[in-house]
Amino acid sequence: MRIPRLSVISMRERTVASLLAMVMVALIPNISFAAVFSPQTATLDNGMQVVLVENHRAPVVTQMVWYKVGSADEPVGVSGIAHFLEHLMFKGTRDIAPGDFSKIVARNGGNDNAFTTWDYTGYFQNIARDRLDLVMKMEADRMTNLQLSDDVVLPERDVIIEERRSRIENNPGALLGEQMRASLYMAHPYGRSIIGWMHEMEQLSTEDALDFYRKWYAPNNAILVVAGDITMDELLPMAQKYYGVIPRGDVLTRNRVKEPVQHAPRKVTMHDPRVGQASMSRYYLAPSYHSENAADAVPLEVLSEIIGSGTTSRFFKSLVVDQGIATSVGTFYDPVAVDLASFGVYGVPRDDVQLADLEKAIDDQIADVVANGVTEDELERAKQKLLDSAVFARDSLSAGARVLGKSLAVGLTVDQVESWPDRVSAVTVEQVNEAAKRVFNDKKSVTGWLMPPKDGPVTGRGPALPIDSGAGVH
Repeated sequence: MRIPRLSVISMRERTVASLLAMVMVALIPNISFAAVFSPQTATLDNGMQVVLVENHRAPVVTQMVWYKVGSADEPVGVSGIAHFLEHLMFKGTRDIAPGDFSKIVARNGGNDNAFTTWDYTGYFQNIARDRLDLVMKMEADRMTNLQLSDDVVLPERDVIIEERRSRIENNPGALLGEQMRASLYMAHPYGRSIIGWMHEMEQLSTEDALDFYRKWYAPNNAILVVAGDITMDELLPMAQKYYGVIPRGDVLTRNRVKEPVQHAPRKVTMHDPRVGQASMSRYYLAPSYHSENAADAVPLEVLSEIIGSGTTSRFFKSLVVDQGIATSVGTFYDPVAVDLASFGVYGVPRDDVQLADLEKAIDDQIADVVANGVTEDELERAKQKLLDSAVFARDSLSAGARVLGKSLAVGLTVDQVESWPDRVSAVTVEQVNEAAKRVFNDKKSVTGWLMPPKDGPVTGRGPALPIDSGAGVH
């Protein structure tokens, strides 16, 4: 399974990141793909899953704790509480003073952070091998001993409100992306802003945070993923010592509203003086690995590679190189989700080209894919690129931890992760073409136009594409 990106909307001490490329590791073609990350797994008595990816290149480790809860699991009326709690997890326990968690990690030569998405919340530390015991003790401590009061909660609420102002409301691309998702998902909570709607964020309370924490933050709703210079014989006793003593929580079920049948395309147009160059984007409802038509997920990953990934893609060669009507064009798709996913197409016209003309040209390209499909040569080159590019992910200490953690947090299995290269290699032209016909359904789409103001000065510089804000990061 390819995990092409992790988009972000908020992280303490960091600005909005664009798209974090994250691909599955694969071996070279014509060799058995029996192992990808070769993870080792175990389950503690309290239900916490433990996953290890050994990497002995350097005496360092990454510890990640993934909670199977995100903004799509929030109660109605308290949007942003999942991301807010992520911030508050740094506000101290009985043993660690507010703000000291990251300071202790830094003093020991490491770094740490956290992130929130619609489907999961994660916390991680990169640290020397001999300091893993320390950060594991601290992470387990805040899983069960978080101390919150109005004195620390209310000032932090002001922080996330300012975060929304600076990173969403002051960013026209982020604003339009937020509006587009709200239009794409008519009922499902994937249409909810991860950071939260302003009027609801302003009312978030200490009790809201504690209620959410007590319900969802438990070892049986968490996954510990460690990557680096350690063996399972060394890791498991440590995990049992710190996490294994935490009592199991309630058995939880994600109760998500089902998206209704959609009957009409939608369009969102936004004029903003901060936009210097018009751009367009379109989101289509698409299957994930869990939804109806899940068999289309891998073929759609290959399709996205063929038509919209990089300067050798079909859309780029046609619209940028041959026709010369766009400066940028591409696609994106990530099927790793609990429920539905989205398939995106975007483009930026040249200065002398009208946005409507570029949209028509993109529509023509999509129509050609639906009518005539892709070729065998395009298919083989795309599959080779996916497998080749994935090899380089093995050089990253945290790549395996991120891919496995994300996948397991949405309900996939280790076997599904490990078999991804086999499934990519098995994709046929017919599967890609049939998946394209199903996904490019205008009735299940929303198109966004981001444009300079109709009248008045333009203060922006260059294009501002709609941002599909996939994850809030502390």
